[in-house]
Amino acid sequence: MAPASLLSHVRSQLVVDVDSMNPDVAVRHTTPTHTFCDMTSNQAIVYGEAVRPEQASVFNEAVAKIRSGETQLDIETQVSDAVDLLTVLLAKQVYPNLTGRVHAQASPSAAYDTEATIQHAKKLVALFEANGIPKSRVCIKIPTTPESIVACNYLEKLGIRTLATCLFSVPQALAAHQAGCLYIAPYFNELRVHFEPGLWKAYEDTAREHPMGPVIGAIVKLYKEIGSSTLVMPASIVTAKEVVALVSLRPDHLTLSGAVLDELAAASSPEEPTAAEPKPQHPDVPLSSEPAGAKATGQAKEPGVNDVNYLENDADALKAAFAADTETSRKMADALRIFGEMETKTKDLLRAALQA
Repeated sequence: MAPASLLSHVRSQLVVDVDSMNPDVAVRHTTPTHTFCDMTSNQAIVYGEAVRPEQASVFNEAVAKIRSGETQLDIETQVSDAVDLLTVLLAKQVYPNLTGRVHAQASPSAAYDTEATIQHAKKLVALFEANGIPKSRVCIKIPTTPESIVACNYLEKLGIRTLATCLFSVPQALAAHQAGCLYIAPYFNELRVHFEPGLWKAYEDTAREHPMGPVIGAIVKLYKEIGSSTLVMPASIVTAKEVVALVSLRPDHLTLSGAVLDELAAASSPEEPTAAEPKPQHPDVPLSSEPAGAKATGQAKEPGVNDVNYLENDADALKAAFAADTETSRKMADALRIFGEMETKTKDLLRAALQA
């Protein structure tokens, strides 16, 4: 019998999600014993699929539907609607290989506009439902700005589940918990490492030496202490070694790109699991209509922990936390800029096709 892969070992420790809209990736790493829970995406992933020749039929379907139904609308409205429809149609291809949810990311242009974020989230959910994916199987990724975390809180009250993304700090994580988000996605690597060669850095002891290792560890510990029902799903992971380091920090989920999944599948599993690593959460848990994945609440919280109300007065406390944390502010600005550039590139492709 062939030795188990490192991917199988990781799946035995926590829930693995697919950070790709390429259906071949999900199929390649689905086995009789292991399936994916969720599929995550963002504007960069959508653009990456939009330019792949293998996705030409999906791209053309989105264009054809907008062209046939929105000829009375101005071209920029058509383009905006086409981006959202393309996002939904790409996700729909991966959906049959999931036990959980499809994720779509709200526009980065709305990140500092509460109402615009709410409206875009509602629009995306309605589009998913119109294309055969019910609201109970959808999660909207929303950048964790002060304005957008208020939007998350509102959407959760409507029954629209949210993931707080572009998250780099404990105050952001506490704000997401207070908003009732289903997930947070702390970025292990800042987004720029995927676009600027030479920026990514390797570490000998990744979990301890990487700048985000202690942050994610602190978030996991804090969530356990306060009994948070928000699930921790680290993202922006570059290598299999980073995956192993993150498993040791005990998050609930990891969302992994096709390249990282391939690397894990090609590597052999360690002979014995690490005793400190967690047991996997049942992949169907996030489908509950209530906030999912509640952690143990028996431990008393430390004095002062979670005493700040980050949602009060339009998230003034989170605004102050951003103002005091130049690194989180910089990483957020970079992420929104890159996602905005990727969204613009997709819009340019769709605009040209709609006007052809």
